[in-house]
Order: sequence, then structure tokens, then C-alpha cells
Amino acid sequence: MPSQISTTLPSPEKLQEARAKVLARIAAAEASRPAFEGIAAPALLAVSKTFPAESVLALARAGQRDFGENYVQEGLDKLLACRAFDPDLKLCWHFVGPLQSNKTRLVAEHFDWVHSIDRLKIAQRLNDQRPEGMPALQVCIQVNISGESTKSGVQPAEVAGLAQAISGLGRLKLRGLMAIPERLDHPAKQSEAFAALRACLEATNLGLSPEKQMDQLSMGMSADLELAVAQGASWLRVGTAIFGHRAG
Repeated sequence: MPSQISTTLPSPEKLQEARAKVLARIAAAEASRPAFEGIAAPALLAVSKTFPAESVLALARAGQRDFGENYVQEGLDKLLACRAFDPDLKLCWHFVGPLQSNKTRLVAEHFDWVHSIDRLKIAQRLNDQRPEGMPALQVCIQVNISGESTKSGVQPAEVAGLAQAISGLGRLKLRGLMAIPERLDHPAKQSEAFAALRACLEATNLGLSPEKQMDQLSMGMSADLELAVAQGASWLRVGTAIFGHRAG
């Protein structure tokens, strides 16, 4: 369940200023990164968990369109509130948290992306429950790149098989890999984890047909986004650096 919804909210101006600073960090990191063939350019995913629809709308007014949520019901309530406030506002909603089987229908029916697929059963349920007429649900496989017992995600050796299976599901579009590496104080070792995820994507793509190959690396957050960009990150999942610390 989500922690307590934040009660002390940053002003719209503070949110927009914080977003601009994060975008500047991403741009500076991108300017010096090598070219990674087939991997999309880095983009900001504003992770708005525990912050209300008002905060999302304040960022949307500044041009932010991609928002990430960790909890299904909280995210759905926020998504619907934003749509009710402005039906013409086209936001892209990403589910980035652990996903249980009994919550897949809500995600399949309302979200645009899922970053946290860690088993075939979840992918199959999302595929079966994606309504006809909606675009394919964009998905990433979550990889336990640091091998932590407390983290979700498949082991790197299991990625290729799961990718093959997901690529055959017609209402899903496999886009990439996601990871939350172990937080390390040594920048070089932290970079190694991001590089390992990129290597896993590149190796997995060798076994996929060209039209099925992945182009997204969802990795890097507020504290380490520069390191992630340098290793090929495309989605930077940033919460604290934009919204501030969460209550609860």
C-alpha cells in the first residue's frame, strides 16, 4: 500500500523549477555520452507517487507528459482525476512498481507503459486484459541486475527467454529492460550495474528479430541519473529531485 499522501506540497513554480533543473542535468549528461546504437535518447519520467493530481497538472502545464506511478489504485485515481480536469490533456502514464496478478486488469485498461514485468504470468494477464482498440501496452522487463534478495526482477540469465515469450504476445510491445541497482557509494561500481543492464539488452536483442528488438533502458533516479545516462539510460525515473521528499 502507498505511504501517506504528502500534505506539504511544493508550489507549481517550485515544481516547474525543479523539473527544469533535472532536464538540464539530463541534457548535460547526454552531451558527453557515447552513441549507443538502437537505444533511445534519454527522457524524463516524473515519478509522482504520493503526490496528488494537482502536482501532476502543475508539471503538465510546463510541458511534462510522462508520469510514473508505483501503486495501482493511487495511480488510477490520479490518472482519472487528471483526465476529468482536462479531457484534452494527453499524458502518458507509466506503471513502475511491483505488479500483482489481481491488479493487472486496471493497469491493462488504463496505463500506457509497464516497466516492472518480472514473470510471464503477469505479461500474459496484461496481454489478455488489454482492451481491443487500445494501442499495444508498452512494456519493459524488470531485471534484478545486482542480485539482491530483496529486489524484484528476473535474473539476467532469464531475460532472453522471457523476452522471447513476451515478444509473441500481440497486445504488448516489448520495449526494453528496467532495473533498480543496489545503491553504492562508489560511482564506478554504480556505473558497472548500469552498464550490465545495457549489455543484457544488447545480448537479448541478438536473439530477437529486428522488428522485435528493444530500444529502452529504464534506469537511473534522482541521485544517479548522470551515471545512468552515461551508460545508455533512456527513461530516467525521477521523483525526489522534482517533488521533494515524500511524507510517511
